[in-house]
Amino acid sequence: MSTDQNIQGIDLRGRTAVVVGGTSGIGRTLALGMARAGANVVPTGRRETNIEEVCAAIEAIGRQTLRQTCDAGSRASLDSLRDRVVSELGGVDILLNAAGQTFRKPTLEVEESEWNRIMDVNVVGILRACQSFHAPLKASNRGRIINIASLSSFVGLAQVAAYCASKAAVLSLTRTLSIEWAADQINVNCISPGVFPTELNAALLNGTERGREFIIRTPMKRFGKTEELVGACVLLASDAASYITGQSIAVDGGFLASGVNSI
Repeated sequence: MSTDQNIQGIDLRGRTAVVVGGTSGIGRTLALGMARAGANVVPTGRRETNIEEVCAAIEAIGRQTLRQTCDAGSRASLDSLRDRVVSELGGVDILLNAAGQTFRKPTLEVEESEWNRIMDVNVVGILRACQSFHAPLKASNRGRIINIASLSSFVGLAQVAAYCASKAAVLSLTRTLSIEWAADQINVNCISPGVFPTELNAALLNGTERGREFIIRTPMKRFGKTEELVGACVLLASDAASYITGQSIAVDGGFLASGVNSI
């Protein structure tokens, strides 16, 4: 394959992406990254001011977008967003599920309501979005679903049992949908970020013993920058990933490969 063909394979021009949880943190960075790669991008969340800011940034790149709030906890809200995107932008080619929550608490003390809230946002919310957007993704004939998993899809982390269980479920759901929806020309994959300080987790990481332990166990000896997730996202959204499905790409500075790091 020539260099020109390689470049064309990761070009997202002519595609429309919807990013659930796309107004802050990792989701915001990936929404802008896909816009820079050529896609029209609709970032959504529950806060109008955040949506306005990200949509303005997407338009400044020269891409089309829509401003509409959406609650991943509501199927009706997701369906309304879907219908408007299809009507005004002509379809949906890429669905990125980036909404997520966490909290830290000894597992013995976790209330069922707290557990259920994390599961609803981190797992059931993805299921709702995937079900809602299945039809336009199928109609695309090159549909892409990218879910945000985690290191905790693979390893346990103390005092975040609900989050870990939810992210293990995201990986399992990704694999199952990839099998069921391959016949619909929908590729379903996930990205498993390493430690990336965001609004969601910065208080647990910056200047803490937990944060220092993560760095010790990461061969690259630093936290990630959210921009370092864009390459994996654009790859999975593109024609270059036409035969990749049911996979998790870990962008983690070597954390999951790590054993003894001292030389």
